[in-house]
Amino acid sequence: MLLLGYDIGSSSVKAALLDGHSGKSIAVAHYPKMEMNIVAKKAGWAEQHPETWWEALRMATKELLTKAGNIDKSAIKSIGIAYQMHGLVLIDRDQRVLRPSIIWCDSRAVDIGREALERLGKEKCLSHLLNSPGNFTASKLKWVQENEPFIYEKVRKILLPGDYIAMKLSGEVHSTISGLSEGILWDFKEQKVSDDLLKHFDFDQRLIPNIVPTFSEQGQLSATAAKELDLPAGIPICYRAGDQPNNAFSLNVLNAGEIAATAGTSGVVYGVSNETKYDPESRVNTFAHVNYTKQKNSLGILLCINGSGILYSWAKRNFGHLEYERMNSLAAQAPIGANGLKVFPFGNGAERMLQDRNIGSHFDNINFNIHSNAHLFRGMLEGIVYSLKYGLEVMQEMGMEPNVIRAGHANLFLSDIFREALASVANVSIELYNTDGAQGAARGAGVGMGHFTFDNAFTGLEKIGEITPNKYLKSQYRYTYNKWKQSLEQKLQNIISHTEDE
Repeated sequence: MLLLGYDIGSSSVKAALLDGHSGKSIAVAHYPKMEMNIVAKKAGWAEQHPETWWEALRMATKELLTKAGNIDKSAIKSIGIAYQMHGLVLIDRDQRVLRPSIIWCDSRAVDIGREALERLGKEKCLSHLLNSPGNFTASKLKWVQENEPFIYEKVRKILLPGDYIAMKLSGEVHSTISGLSEGILWDFKEQKVSDDLLKHFDFDQRLIPNIVPTFSEQGQLSATAAKELDLPAGIPICYRAGDQPNNAFSLNVLNAGEIAATAGTSGVVYGVSNETKYDPESRVNTFAHVNYTKQKNSLGILLCINGSGILYSWAKRNFGHLEYERMNSLAAQAPIGANGLKVFPFGNGAERMLQDRNIGSHFDNINFNIHSNAHLFRGMLEGIVYSLKYGLEVMQEMGMEPNVIRAGHANLFLSDIFREALASVANVSIELYNTDGAQGAARGAGVGMGHFTFDNAFTGLEKIGEITPNKYLKSQYRYTYNKWKQSLEQKLQNIISHTEDE
């Protein structure tokens, strides 16, 4: 028996085929080979057309089947979907997409979310939604309503990116509690879509899709989609989840106190709690985890740094098109602290950790007589690590004390310096596993169809490495982090003072 998983990212679509008995990967693929384009018509905007995701999924499936060799396609018994969170997809009555998706790192709706927080009341939002409406899916929909009324009037359903992919696969339109919570549409106290938010934004309840459980049969592969993908029709879609809850699931992070991390386009630390916790300033966010139900209070506390791996990929494109391995090698030639160079990786939209401020990326103290590419690459890796450490301190204020962080062996976690710096400055061990989001989605598909339980879903998941804090370097990393933190807080204070003066 085979399980098929997809991970719909903003950089690429990944696909994985798992053996449902051994839990071992049979084949993995991704498309495109270069990162998908993000369209930014104005500063702070970020859009992708959903059809781009579908075409990438189609091509990734083709490559996956080629890599898998002479398999029996009829043995594929379930499909799972992971997807980039917080995006907004709008469809009409004929399931046609009405405009490009406003994706996760778009910050055009910051002021809309801020006003909603003020009007609804901070205590009401945090106790019911566990977040400020912020720059999430609901606020993005309000932006469309206000700025593109000719499009809004045609909208019949609002979808998250994973809902759109499930629709393309099956022809059916659904969402999940976990998905609606990431859009800040779910009322955790009332256990339903938030009437208060819908009323405030003047949204019709009928725009919200029907809700299906995260692990359940949510439709079947249609004849049309099957023909496009060269797969048998009728395969059930049995799982969908946002990429960060799914990443945690893929690493068997399901219980209170467990922590997962990723460092792809964005950098994320995601911890699980069974207590209703939220940050009073919404610098980190609380969503329904994949195993949340109305009977089981399992919540994911998410720290996201928008400008993480995208900074390193920007450097790759603009500093001589070096390979990441070469960039990491050069970074290792520079000392801790990069001879005073400080990098602030906040150039990919408004940062929730900075209270939805878009401060841009900064390179401080560049000395033309001292600093080389090696210092720049080292400074970038350290800047990303320090931004994650800064966010971890917020999570610690909420009572989360990580002693182990689990991550897939991918993206920035391939860098020795990144791993060493994060383990040392955070004083936490990092465990690396042989998995990724697409494989996690495939395991989720196995749970959703009833083949796996949570107890046996992780057969085949192997720890392939562990990085412990370097006791000789901890003090150096802490010293450079504190200098970085002082500079960041001075920048934030300058921005606040300037805003108040205006």
